[in-house]
Amino acid sequence: MRLCRFEENRLGLVDPSTTLGASGEQIRDVTGALDELPPCRYPFPPGDILVANLEKVAARARALAASAPARPLDGVKLLSPIANPNKIIGAPMNYRTGQDEAAIASAMSIGLFLKANGSLGGQADGIRLRMMERQIDHEVELGVVIGREGANIRREDALNHVAGYAVALDITPHGKEERSLRKSCETYTVLGPWLVTADEIPDPMNLNLQLDLNGERKQQGNTRQMIRDVATMIEYASSFYTLYPGDIFLSGTPAGVGPIKPGDEIVASIEKIGTLRARVTAA
Repeated sequence: MRLCRFEENRLGLVDPSTTLGASGEQIRDVTGALDELPPCRYPFPPGDILVANLEKVAARARALAASAPARPLDGVKLLSPIANPNKIIGAPMNYRTGQDEAAIASAMSIGLFLKANGSLGGQADGIRLRMMERQIDHEVELGVVIGREGANIRREDALNHVAGYAVALDITPHGKEERSLRKSCETYTVLGPWLVTADEIPDPMNLNLQLDLNGERKQQGNTRQMIRDVATMIEYASSFYTLYPGDIFLSGTPAGVGPIKPGDEIVASIEKIGTLRARVTAA
């Protein structure tokens, strides 16, 4: 199932009768499925309430889809499929570029980092650049969304905690500051175009991913090149803090990162997930 958020926080089901990536793709407006969410009062529980109740919402969305109004995908504004993550977790230097064991050991020793939740945006938000006197790079990454709360999760059970996957862009200004600060500007985490539920991707470690900048291929790789795989990232992160539904992992980027500037268009794709488009402007 491919679920998206669009316009004013409406819920869409990407029409399963259309081929992924084909022209004329449609979404079904299944916003009524949000009635399955439990009532919440302040203080709100940690994590994303939709993801925490994804099974019930997805079942209702399927039931509504047949009679739900269809809208052309290219005519709606796509938001981030996740609205309220408890945290965004990044994996630096996580792709092999060769067999340099020292580089691999270094990447493993660095660990993970956190990005501000306020950096999260969707396709419709684009990328609004700050600090344009610096070089600011694009990075295409597999976005992994946690579906079940857990701490000290064992690697062999880690993928059972995944709700689904999305295409992610991790925008990175150069600088001497700690990476969490530099990477946390608004719109510097782009997620979309939708959430593909985990049942559709039983093996996240064999997905082709690529990024085109203004029509030119800049990045291309496969998730099997990761140094720390998805299950290992979940195990490692959950040894430091509890993971909640809606938490997002940015799993690292293959070679080919490069600068972006206002006026650029980024088209990032991951096999079995879809294509995310983002326009670059000045903040």
